[in-house]
Amino acid sequence: MKLQISGLVLELGEGEERLPGKAAGALGVPREAIGDLQVVRRSVDARRSRPPRFVYQVTLRLAAGVSFVAPDTRSGVTAGVAGDESKGFAASPAADRLATSGERPVVVGGGPAGLFAALVLARQGLPPLLLERGKPIPQRLSDVLAFWERGVFNPESHVHFGEGGAGTFSDGKLTSRVKNPHTAWVKEVLVEMGAPAEILVEARPHVGTDRLRAVVIRLRQRLEALGCEVRFGAPVSDMIVRRGKMAGLVVDGREEIQASKVVLAIGQSADDTYKKLAERGIALAPKPFAVGLRVEHPQAAIDGIQYGSWAGHPQLPAADYFLTAQIAALGRSVYSFCMCPGGRVIGCSAQPGGLITNGMSRHRRDSPHANSAVVVNVRPEDFGEGVLAGLAFRRHWEEKAFAAGGGDYRAPAQRLTDFLAAREGGLAVETSFRPGVRSAALERVLPGFVTQALKAGFREFERKMPGFITREAVLIGVETRTSAPLRILRREDGQSVSVMGLFPCGEGAGYAGGIVSAPQDGIRAAERVIRALD
Repeated sequence: MKLQISGLVLELGEGEERLPGKAAGALGVPREAIGDLQVVRRSVDARRSRPPRFVYQVTLRLAAGVSFVAPDTRSGVTAGVAGDESKGFAASPAADRLATSGERPVVVGGGPAGLFAALVLARQGLPPLLLERGKPIPQRLSDVLAFWERGVFNPESHVHFGEGGAGTFSDGKLTSRVKNPHTAWVKEVLVEMGAPAEILVEARPHVGTDRLRAVVIRLRQRLEALGCEVRFGAPVSDMIVRRGKMAGLVVDGREEIQASKVVLAIGQSADDTYKKLAERGIALAPKPFAVGLRVEHPQAAIDGIQYGSWAGHPQLPAADYFLTAQIAALGRSVYSFCMCPGGRVIGCSAQPGGLITNGMSRHRRDSPHANSAVVVNVRPEDFGEGVLAGLAFRRHWEEKAFAAGGGDYRAPAQRLTDFLAAREGGLAVETSFRPGVRSAALERVLPGFVTQALKAGFREFERKMPGFITREAVLIGVETRTSAPLRILRREDGQSVSVMGLFPCGEGAGYAGGIVSAPQDGIRAAERVIRALD
């Protein structure tokens, strides 16, 4: 009999070889009755009232003829017969499908959504043409390093544009709050491409930017081996629409490509593409997003808050946090976003003359810094009329931050304590931000309601996590790319409500964000293309 057990606990110092014995004790069976135990999920329980410990969900085989006793519910352990869960997309190539359909789909965008859409299409016998406006990772990395080290910005090759999309320069977090049958398959593909195998079981898995780059290159090579054509430096500058249907694409203002089925996975920073969509009458709608700052603490401080006297134990990972606050007086929510333990804050400008921050970490999360975005919800009525108003709103504050940082892509920064006290103060604190920071009053680079909500939110964070407010904490501005400020409207079948054959997906379409949810949406888009061709 195959069972699934949740809630098995290992204390600090205990190894996973003790799990079979723990399982046997919970079930009231002999240790030798336990076989083929596999870890399904592992998480850290770091409540401050007791030593940190590790909590496991496992599957196992119970020897034939052995009966078990349901664990006492007070123990926190549960057991039941394991089901055969779907592993997500079941790929089975369909021979000659491309020849039968008589057309080749086109995928626009080489980020997570576009790459997985292309993979699904290719494995179903429809290898697409994939158009990416940026560069392959090796050349792109050179451009990004030039930006971080010397402030040299390339508008077509940066943290947002290029192979792998914005996720290439990130923590590589693989968390998603949406249950989706494709989640397991996405992770399995990443492991197949070289991601660490522990992402299959960790409760908060991450790859790390250093490992993720190699994973993305191998994924692109797999696509090419399956017959996909991948073209870099190929910005889609226009769309050809005839009688409400996709007919083709214009690349870089010169080349026309016939295309009646297009997966549009542009990411959220292609403002020029959004404007072209609006010009072509493709239905868009404003949507809420969030704006705020990055807060950076010494990682040791966060470890001390979360782990107490057990901080520094070799078994414990760099501590993280997720905090929220509802500011009733302002009708706003404040929350941490994209927390990067053992990481660094990076500049990720998307256009000349604008300053944007983000967080990044390597697989080992071994930086002495911890950072997180802390943001406030922004509603469409906050940024004015028109479907593109959100783009102008965020651009305005990015330009303010650029100017406050000195106009050379250094970021404006301020101690958290000085921000709360409304004084500029001095910044004799080391930060991880590249290409550098300048002391500034950050309330000048934020909407007034965001500043007010952040100040109230930080005080609530201190109540929930004593020690969060400290002179060692530095705020760096601004964070504006939590999600797209608009949505490309689509029908139930995944096609644009305005243009048949156009399948918007991923973060840029306003329906997903992150290295798991964006591929999930890309997979759905590919499946809908296939159905449209059948």
